[in-house]
This record gives sequence, structure tokens and C-alpha cells, in this order.
Amino acid sequence: MDPRPTAPRVPATARDLSSIFAPRSVAVIGASRDPGKVGHAIFRNVLEDFQGVVYPVNPNAPAIRGVRSYPSVLEIPDPLDLAIIIVPAASVRAVLDECGRKGVRGVVIISAGFRESGPAGRRREEEVVAAVQQYGFALVGPNCLGVLNTDPGVRLNATFARAMPAAGNIAFLSQSGALTTAVLDYARARGIGFSKLVSLGNKADVTELDLLAALRDDPRTDVILLYLEELTDGQRFIGLCREITGEIAHPKPILAVKSGRTPAGARAVSSHTGSLAGSDEVYDAVFLQSGVLRVDSVEELFHYAVAFANQPIPSGRRLAIVTNAGGPGIMAADAAVRQGLELAAFAEGTKQALRLALPAEAAIDNPVDVVGDAQHDRYQAALRAVLRDPASDGAIVLLTPQAVTDIEQIAGVVAEEARAAQHHAAQGGGRKPVLASFMGLVDVSGGVRVLEEAHIPHYGFPEDAVRAFAAMTRYAEWVRRPRTEVRVFPVDRGAAVDVVQPAPRGVFVRETLAFRLLEAYGFPLAPWAEAASAEEAVIRASAIGFPVALKVLSPQIIHKVDVGGIRLDLTAPSEVRAAYEEMMADIARRQPAAAVEGVIVQKMMPGVETILGINRDPQFGPILMFGLGGIYVEVFKDVTFRLAPIRELGAQRMVESIKAAQILRGVRGRPPADLDALLECIERLSQLAVDIPQIAELDINPLMVLPAGQGAAVVDARLRLLEETGVRGQGLGVGKSGGTADT
Repeated sequence: MDPRPTAPRVPATARDLSSIFAPRSVAVIGASRDPGKVGHAIFRNVLEDFQGVVYPVNPNAPAIRGVRSYPSVLEIPDPLDLAIIIVPAASVRAVLDECGRKGVRGVVIISAGFRESGPAGRRREEEVVAAVQQYGFALVGPNCLGVLNTDPGVRLNATFARAMPAAGNIAFLSQSGALTTAVLDYARARGIGFSKLVSLGNKADVTELDLLAALRDDPRTDVILLYLEELTDGQRFIGLCREITGEIAHPKPILAVKSGRTPAGARAVSSHTGSLAGSDEVYDAVFLQSGVLRVDSVEELFHYAVAFANQPIPSGRRLAIVTNAGGPGIMAADAAVRQGLELAAFAEGTKQALRLALPAEAAIDNPVDVVGDAQHDRYQAALRAVLRDPASDGAIVLLTPQAVTDIEQIAGVVAEEARAAQHHAAQGGGRKPVLASFMGLVDVSGGVRVLEEAHIPHYGFPEDAVRAFAAMTRYAEWVRRPRTEVRVFPVDRGAAVDVVQPAPRGVFVRETLAFRLLEAYGFPLAPWAEAASAEEAVIRASAIGFPVALKVLSPQIIHKVDVGGIRLDLTAPSEVRAAYEEMMADIARRQPAAAVEGVIVQKMMPGVETILGINRDPQFGPILMFGLGGIYVEVFKDVTFRLAPIRELGAQRMVESIKAAQILRGVRGRPPADLDALLECIERLSQLAVDIPQIAELDINPLMVLPAGQGAAVVDARLRLLEETGVRGQGLGVGKSGGTADT
């Protein structure tokens, strides 16, 4: 069952891409005799490696690299599965028509000059899409590097990369063709192998979703790498990635580099939630809730990939470190703490084994320092002891080259003990990954080669190894996360409809309407009332009970503090009267054009100021925000985001992820806040976001979280509904949220 009921599922049977990945015959249309042309490079690559039949197509060349050339695919006498097109963009549609008449099933368009090049190119791409619809192609591109499959029975290198990479269990999907060639070169130098590689290009037909679904079902792929610039369908991406990373019989980690960490332009939003929920923050939430591990660089992408591709994921966060030098061991330990890992606390039996195997000057606590003159026997004894300790979940082995160090022999025993650990796991012990950092370049190169041949991930520096281990633990926790139902609270459907249906669209509604919608959804509000004059404010304050606050009511005033539109801690009728008159004078001076409708009189509430919010993303739907609230929320930006719906564990993780979480737990004599009440408010907000798709933005700032056992109270709220898109009231799904969620 899809945890997001609003997200369409990718069909259980993926789209048939066999003509792309496993064709029996390939035509290279635009193959060239000129070694300087892309058409020559691609034809050469296909010819040298492909296990099927290759046909060059070029009307001006009788043969290319000794292979008979055809002027058109229509003149090729045999059936064709795949066409690689490398002709000028203006000629592509005519070539597609010929491919359609020939019965070609798969097409890869390398040629550029389409949507990416302007209006004329956009029209050409529309013609490509029309051809796909007419002939039923599976089409990759246009404007792409090509596709690659290292399966020994296929060996298709339909790219203009320099060489076929080694076979491996890593698949790479990239929206950047140029980056793809660089990645292939980097991988060759590191000995990293691939199962499949696809340059997506403009995604006129085949998208990352089609390819992810194919890789989900691919027995040769264990790890999926993504370079993304945009997503075709955010909702489907979430559902599919959740399935791949945690719901299929053998989950596969997905690692992603998403470009665009910096803002791509200002958005015209007025709410705190809207201004804080930039596209990058939304993608962070999407990846977090999809099980996708986001990385910041291509180097980090491959640091993590080699760990996942070669070692089992750990059972927990308890790391053992074995080193022959104190400094690197301390560096690794510090990095582990920064990454949220735990240093394994060894059992007494483990310590005794270390005492017997190591010299007196060795350190037997974690990190284990086998001392600089250590040979393979010390490393083997230490690594065996810590891996067999139930208190450890994996190990990192560090080595600095010394004059007496037999580096290759030490690498050999590291590989031996890693294999023994996996054998022990097969007998019922926990699966424990082993990573290594042999520091240096020249002296350690032989040992590094031994490690890599034994599938032990190697890193140049301890911190890189620790980060890779931490990534493995995060993924392990995702795979083993609990699945529960989203809580559905009883709500007042009629009251919610009464607020939403007549409310103005595209502007912030009166705060009182926002209050009434929140009340309909069971949010606790600080006692409040409207007042249109100083005397009425005094009457309302006396009825509510002192101390109170006054807040201006005006559709033109969004940030009340900026114009003097708030008065706090009023303890007597005379203070209320004076505050009202002073407020009106301040507003008349600072924002004379504002239409003031009166004030809200509200009970002052103690507690911790937090902020809750909803922002509706056009790609991913409702985004929830939680963080430290108050007037400085956009200064400190101590906030976190999730996609709705979420369950209680997801709400807990939102609270735990902000820097100010300790304030909510109680510090320096302040009592702990009522976290149960806060979590319920977050879950109610999630239900509200899913139930009412008309909400564009909602800020609750602040939500005062009272001391434990005393609840929470909404103090201020702003609501903006989406612009009118149809008959007013259509699509109001109040009370229909449900399903399951992950975080």
C-alpha cells in the first residue's frame, strides 16, 4: 500500500525497455567515417563491444570501419530493435518516421537542438513526442550522451564515452551528459563498475521514473545513483523510491546529487513557511521521506556507492576503529561523533583478547591502537576481536605507512577478516561492514589494490570512511523503520467547509477565519475575541481574563510587529484602553492606507514559541514546516520540512531535528514542554494539509507549547487559499486523510 494516498503508484510491471537495454540489433543513424565526429565514436563503441548485430546508416558512405553502410533504415534487410540517432535536429523527425515504418521499438536521440535551444527547438521536440505517440517507441533523449549496459550477454556502449566501463552492480542515471563522461572516467580510475548507465537528456519520452522502475526489477543492479536537475513527476518519484529503497524483497539504496542548492530566484510569498520552504529544502524533505540519500558532490556519491556496492548494511550505529596511529584514530572518532555514530563499547572479553594479542603500550579501548610497528598479526587479532564483539556493528581500519609496515599483507588480513565476519553473519550473527583508510598515495598503493580486489571500500582519509559508514547506517535505519497508520482525528467538516468555500482566494484571509478553520480541526487556541473599539476591547479582555494581548485586524497588515500592531502583557482595563489608542495612532502613522477592522483580544500564554506551517508545492503537494517560532524565525531559520501526511514518528523526528529541540526538553531550570501536545498539533496539521487542497499557505506562529501536561495553544495564524481554479468548493476533501507514512 502506498504510504501517500495522493501519489500514483508506478505499475508493478515496469515499462518494457528491453529494446533500449538489451536489443538484438542496433542501427547507428548518422554513423561517420570521420574519427573527429560523434557519429564515428558511437559507432566504434557499439561495434567493438555489442554482442548483437550493428548497422551503420549514412547515405554518403558505402562502408564505415569495414561494415557495410545503408542509406536508410528502410533498406536494412533485417528487423531492428534499437536506433541510435546522431543527425541534425531538423532531420530527426523524418528519421523517426522511417524508424516507425521499419518497426523499430527503441530509439536514443543523441542530437541536440531541441527544447534546450529555444522556441524552434521546442517545436522540434514536440514533433519528437508526436512520433513517439504515433509509433509507440521507447525513446531516450533527445540531447543526451546515450545508454550503456555492461551485461556480458549485451555489452552495449551506445555513448560517446571513451571506453566501456567494467561490469558492476551500480546503475547511474544522469540529467547531465557532460557529467556522465566525467563520471565514467573517474570510475575507470577507481575500478568502479556499472550495471547500466543512462543519460536522460530532455526526457521527451523515457523519464527517470521509467528507468527507476526498470532498475527496481534489474537483478544486476544493487545500487542506484542519480544526478538530478528536475523531476518529471514528484508524487510518483516519492512512491517509487520508497518502494525501491525499502519495500521490495531486496531493497536497493538510491544516492542522489541534486543540483540547485542555492535559490534560483525570489518567489513572491509573504508567509514564513513560503519564504523558508525553498525548492532545495523541499527536495531535502522529499529525499528524506523517500529513503534517498542526498549527497553534495560526485566524489561523495561514489564514496558512498562503493560502500553500498561491496559491503552489507550494518545493524546499528556502533562503530569500531582499528588504527596503527593515534592521530588518525582520533580524527575518525571525532568524525564518528559528528555523524551521530556511537563508538562501540567493547565487552570485557574483547578487551582481554586485545590485551593478549597487543603490546602493553597499545590502546585497547575504541579506537584500538595497535601501535606504529604493527604487522599483519596484530591487525588481524584486533580486527577479529572487535568484529566478533556483539557490541560492534562494523569496523573501519586505518593505516599510516611506516618503514616496517607490510602494507599488502595487512590489507590481505583485513580482507580475510571481513570475509570471516560475513560468514559469521550467515551463521546468525549481525552483518558487519568493513571499510578502510590506508593513508597516503604511493606507499599504500599495493595495499589499496589488495583491498579493492577483495571488495573492501577504501578511502584516502578517515573522515571519508566514517561518512560512508554513517550513510550506510542511515539507510539501514530507513529499511528497518516501523510502518504504522497515519492517525486520523475527528474534525468538524461543516465548520471547515463554512470557512473555505466563501473565503477569498489568492490573498491572506482574516485571521479570525484561520482561527475558525484550526478550531474545526481540533487545534487548541488561546482564548480570543474580536473588538472594534477601545471600550469593546476592555469588555472582551475582562471576560477573557488578564493578562491579554491586542493584535490589529487588517487585511493589508501581514507583519503586525513592523507597524506597531501588537501590544502584549496588558494586565488591567486602563492598559487595554491606552494600548488600543496608541496602536491605532502608530498604524495611522506607519501604514496610513491600511483598512483597520479592529483588534483581536487574546489571552497571554506562557511556553515555548514554535512555528507550524503548510506550503503547497506544485510538484510534491503539501509541505509541512516546524521550527522555533517568534518574530525571528526567518533570521535563525531553525526549521525543518516534511511532506504530508506524516505519522507520530515523523512528527517526533521533525521536533528532534531542530537545533532548539533541547529547549523543548527543558534547560536551565525551565520545565520540559508538552511534547505530546506538540506532536498532536503537527499530526493535525498534516491531516489539514491533506484534507484541504485549497490551502496555499498557512502559518501558525507562534504555537505556544506549554509545560508538560498543560497542552499547547495557537496564538497567531495566517491563511492564504489558492487562486480560483474551478467551481468554488470543488475538491474539498475534509476528513478523508489516511494511509501510511514513513517519516
